[in-house]
Amino acid sequence: MDMEVTAWTSLHHVMNAKNDKRPFSKAALLRIARFARPHRSLLIRFLVLSVVTAALAVATPVIAGRVVNAIVEGDATSKVVWLAVSIAFIAVAEAGLGVIQRWFSSRIGEGLILDLRTAVYDHVQRLPIAFFTRTRTGALVSRLNNDVIGAQRAFSDTLSGVVSNVVTLLLTLGVMLSLSWEVTLLALVLLPIFVLPARRMGARLARLQREAAGHNAAMSTQMTERFSAPGATLVKLFGRPAEESAAFAARARRVRDIGVRSAMVQTVFMTALTMVSALALAIVYGLGGYYALRGTLDPGAVVALALLLTRLYAPLTALASARVEVMSAMVSFERVFEVLDLKPLIAEKPDARVLPDGPASVEFDAVDFAYPSADKVSLASLEEVATLDTRGGEQVLHQVSFRAEPGQMVALVGSSGAGKSTIAQILPRLYDVDGGAVRLGGVDVRDLTADSVRDTIGMVTQDGHLFHESIRANLLLARPAATDDDLWDVLRRSRLDGLIAALPDGLDTIVGERGYRLSGGERQRLTIARLLLARPQVVILDEATAHLDSTSEAAVQEALAEALEGRTAVVIAHRLSTVRAADLILVVEGGRIVERGTHAELLAQHGRYEQLYRTQFADTDTDANANANAGTSMSTDAGMSTDTKPAAGAPAGAEGPSGAPAPLTAAAG
Repeated sequence: MDMEVTAWTSLHHVMNAKNDKRPFSKAALLRIARFARPHRSLLIRFLVLSVVTAALAVATPVIAGRVVNAIVEGDATSKVVWLAVSIAFIAVAEAGLGVIQRWFSSRIGEGLILDLRTAVYDHVQRLPIAFFTRTRTGALVSRLNNDVIGAQRAFSDTLSGVVSNVVTLLLTLGVMLSLSWEVTLLALVLLPIFVLPARRMGARLARLQREAAGHNAAMSTQMTERFSAPGATLVKLFGRPAEESAAFAARARRVRDIGVRSAMVQTVFMTALTMVSALALAIVYGLGGYYALRGTLDPGAVVALALLLTRLYAPLTALASARVEVMSAMVSFERVFEVLDLKPLIAEKPDARVLPDGPASVEFDAVDFAYPSADKVSLASLEEVATLDTRGGEQVLHQVSFRAEPGQMVALVGSSGAGKSTIAQILPRLYDVDGGAVRLGGVDVRDLTADSVRDTIGMVTQDGHLFHESIRANLLLARPAATDDDLWDVLRRSRLDGLIAALPDGLDTIVGERGYRLSGGERQRLTIARLLLARPQVVILDEATAHLDSTSEAAVQEALAEALEGRTAVVIAHRLSTVRAADLILVVEGGRIVERGTHAELLAQHGRYEQLYRTQFADTDTDANANANAGTSMSTDAGMSTDTKPAAGAPAGAEGPSGAPAPLTAAAG
C-alpha cells in the first residue's frame, strides 16, 4: 500500500465515522457477542488468516533488501533466483490467502446482516399499531439498512483491521528498528503531519456529507410523497408545480455546492499528503544512503526501509482512527438495539388457548382504554423529535359493554372521534384494554393464541389497503394455501370475477401502490374477497363504504351481504341501510355508549340517535333516492363518479377525471 492509498484510507475512515464520545457499554458488548456467537468459528479462522497475511506483508520488503545486497555483493546467481522465487511465492500466498480471507469476511459480515435484519424485522412486526402511526417509515427502514450494515463492519472490517494492523505495526517497527533505529525514528517524526490533517479534514468533510445527506433525504421524501398517485393529484389540483420545482431545485443546488467544496477539500488534502509521502521517502533514501556510503548500513537495508515505510504508516494511521471506527460501529449497534428494546405491548401467554371452530359471540365487558404514551411505543430518533412526550395517554373508552351473539350484527354510530374505530381495533387485539375484558366465544382474547384470534376475526377498513403486488398475492395473504378455484369463488361472491377475467393478466395483474390502479369500489370488493377467503367467524367493518358513491356502494353492499351472512358482525355504520339492518345499534359519544337498541327503538327515544338520523342519515337517504330517480345519465354527465372508467382501449393506470388514477377496466364499477 503506497502513501497516497494510505492517506485516502485514513481520510475515508474519519469522514464516515460517527463523532460519538460515549464509552463502551458492557451490556452492549455482551449483546454484540451474542450475535457474533453463531459465527465464532469463522471469526477465529478469519483472525488467524489476518495475522498470517500481515506477517507475509512484512516479509516481502525484507527479502527485497536481501536481493539488493546479493546483487551488490556479487553473490551467486542461484541465491538471487531463490530470493526472487521466495518473493513470488509470498505474492502468490498473499493473493490466495487474501481471497480466502475475503470469503470469510463476506460470510461473517453477510451472516451478521442476515441475523440483525431478521431480528429487527421480526421484532418490528410485533410492535403495536401506535408505533407505526408515530414512526417515520424511512427512518425505520434506515435502521434495517444503513445501521445494520454499519454494525456488521465492526466484524468484517474494523475487527480484522485492528488485529492485522497491530501485527503489521509490531513486525514492521521491529524490523525497521533492527535495520536502522535512526532512520526509523526520523521517519516517525512526520507521522503527526500525516495523521492530524486527516482527522481535521475528515471532520470537515463529514460535516459537509451530513448536510448533503440531510438535503438528499429531504429530496427523497419530497419525491416519494409527490410521485405517489395521491400526492401527484394534490399538486396538480392546487396548481403548484412551479413552487414544488423551486423547492426541489434549491436543495439540489446546495447538494451541488457541497459536492464541489468536498472535491476541492479532498484534492488539497491528497496533494498535501502526497508531498508528505515524498518527504518521508526522501528522508529514508537520503539518510539511509548516507549511512550506506559510510558503510554503516547495507544498500539492501535502505531499500527494505523504504518499502517498509508505507507498511508502517498504513497501520499507524489506521490505528489512530480505530477508536473512532469502533465507536461508529458501536453507535450503529446501539441504534439497532434501540429498536429491539422497544417492548411489544401485546404478548401471548405461554398457556394460551385455541378457540374452537364454529360460530363465536363477541362481548365487551366494562372496557376502559387509553392509547399508550409516545415513550412506551416509539423512539425520538424515529419521529425526528428531540424528546418524546412522556405524558400518559388520555382515556378514550369508558366502561364500554355490549354483546353480539353468533350471527348477530351490532352497529356503532356516533360523532367523529367518539371511539368507534378504537372499539374496532381492540376487538382483534391490536391493543389490549386497560380495564374490563373483551371476549370471543366467552374466552378473554388475552387468553387466546394470536393465531386463533386472527383466524376468528376478519376486518375491512375504509381505505381498503392493498400491496403493490398481483391480485393473486393480495388475496393469498388471507389463506396462502388457497387454490385458483378458491380465488375465483370469492371473486364471484364479491362481484369481481367478470372484471378480473377481462384483464389481460387475470389474477396476475399488478394492482399498483395501495391498489390505486383500481377504483375505490373495486378496491373495497377485493378486500371483501380477501375476507371471504379467510373465512372468519367474526367480521368487523370500519366504515367500509364511507368514501364510495352510490353506484360503487351498491356493488360493495352486495358483496358485504355475502361476507356477513351467518357471521357475527361489528359494523361502524356510515350508511342508513347498514344501520337499519343491525340487530343492535350502539350510539357512542365521548368513549361511552349513551344509547342502545334497534333502529325503531332508538328513534322512539328521541335522543342522540334521532339527532344523527335527522342530520346525517336522513340527508344521506334523501340524496340516495334523488340520485336513483335521476338515473345513470346524471352521473355520466357530471363525470364525477369515483368508479368512472377510461374510454375503451385507454391504457390501464391512465389518469381519470380530476387527475385521479383510472381503474383497470372499461366496465362500470
